[in-house]
Amino acid sequence: TDFYPTLLEVAGLPAMPGQATDGISLVPALKGEVFEREPIFWHFPQYSNHGMQSPGGAVRAGDYKLLEYFENNTVQLFNLREDIGEQNDLSQAEPDKVAELQTMLHTWRKEVSAQMPPPNPDYAPGNYPD
Repeated sequence: TDFYPTLLEVAGLPAMPGQATDGISLVPALKGEVFEREPIFWHFPQYSNHGMQSPGGAVRAGDYKLLEYFENNTVQLFNLREDIGEQNDLSQAEPDKVAELQTMLHTWRKEVSAQMPPPNPDYAPGNYPD
């Protein structure tokens, strides 16, 4: 997470030798400075224990977040700067942005050898958001 690198920077401490950090410091954002980061990727190949979330993946790049659902092969696209609550799906209105982010997501999954879930024969499309 980003908490560990942030706390290290605030405390003025280095990471322990040989210790990997998987995030970046949020100190610039906390200071109100321009804060840009590389895309963030998620891979959740299992059913969630909260809400009605089917297996999928996501990428956050810049202002945009793309969600991809494996069971029904659908996507959702949100502009988080304008819609932090993810209420306005832009996937139909911005197909070029969908294609760009899906390419990033699929490339990342291949790079990290993400395991894909087997199809669920009991999947019922009406139980999950489109």
